[in-house]
Amino acid sequence: MAKILLVEDNEMNRDMLSRRLIRRGFDVVVAADGASGVATAETELPDLIVMDMSLPILDGWEATKRLKQITATQNIPIIGCSAHAMIGARERGIEAGCNDYDTKPIEFARLLGKIERLLIK
Repeated sequence: MAKILLVEDNEMNRDMLSRRLIRRGFDVVVAADGASGVATAETELPDLIVMDMSLPILDGWEATKRLKQITATQNIPIIGCSAHAMIGARERGIEAGCNDYDTKPIEFARLLGKIERLLIK
């Protein structure tokens, strides 16, 4: 069973997405801000991270950059997510170190496809 770290500050989004992932057979750990997301990734070493980009304390862009600089976490695939679908947001996410990018509201089937593709690699 793959372990997914869900870094999301919105409690409703975090609960809904974690429940759906658990029903699909994933082991899910959560963090509510970028700083705790980085710390949780270092201790839990998940197989994949779903990272909200608009986070308190440390935003998802910076949290992703830091995770890619830490030897233990640098190869963990990260899917960046944001409700702000501005032009260039996907490119900015990839530049920060995200392996893929998705927009909110989350379309679960699409996100699940991205998760499964990244876990196969």
